[in-house]
Amino acid sequence: MICREIMEAIEKAYPAECALEWDNVGLLAGRDDKEVRRIYIALDATDEVIEAAVFAGVDMLVTHHPLVFGGMKRINNRDFIGRRLLKLIREDIPCYAMHTNYDVCRMGRLAGEYLGFEDPEVLEVTHEGDVPLGIGEIADLSREMSLDKMAEKVKAAFGLSQVKIFGKLEKMIGRAAVCPGSGKSVIKEAVRKGADVLITGDIGHHDGIDAAAQGMAVIDAGHYGVEHIFMEDVKRYLDGALDGVEVIAAPVLHPFQVI
Repeated sequence: MICREIMEAIEKAYPAECALEWDNVGLLAGRDDKEVRRIYIALDATDEVIEAAVFAGVDMLVTHHPLVFGGMKRINNRDFIGRRLLKLIREDIPCYAMHTNYDVCRMGRLAGEYLGFEDPEVLEVTHEGDVPLGIGEIADLSREMSLDKMAEKVKAAFGLSQVKIFGKLEKMIGRAAVCPGSGKSVIKEAVRKGADVLITGDIGHHDGIDAAAQGMAVIDAGHYGVEHIFMEDVKRYLDGALDGVEVIAAPVLHPFQVI
């Protein structure tokens, strides 16, 4: 298959127009007429990911987070983004990002599935329709549990060794919201919709204590900690949607260490 056919298959399920207006999704570098027999899927186009893609002999790199986000006036070897782009182009590996279009169409629902949500609704609706789409999910739990038990459930669901908690550990949780990635922007909506806890990442000190002061606990499981589920999910989708193309998902490797 050629690159543009794979892009069409991706955008059939995750339309580019579903991305939020500030985002940068789609083919960010490379040729859309490249013949593709092997795809590498990762959360970020880091140096290590690009090296692994080259080593694996892939023909296309698909990431969640865009390699090119803000405006670039020049591409050269004097900054790390430029070096990555030059390597991808030199190796003839098209780089495609599916970011908030995937978040809106799939990520929240997927995270809810990991947590065992039943009868969920979209947390923050961005696209109205017969089936509303948007960021995150919220649901009533089938049974209440304490905040510390909920934290253990989150750790088990996403394969984490630790999480950060804002709120009293004995607080009872009957309604939970999840927003993979950075969830600061949905705190207000989660409080408005009656969440007892928000499961997300990248929550700062003031955001966390302010949420707790409004009666909603926060479990910060890390940006990568919740979003790494993207890789295996997109691999499953592409395995079923593409013929004659091998799809490789990057291993789950957290980009930091805690000592």
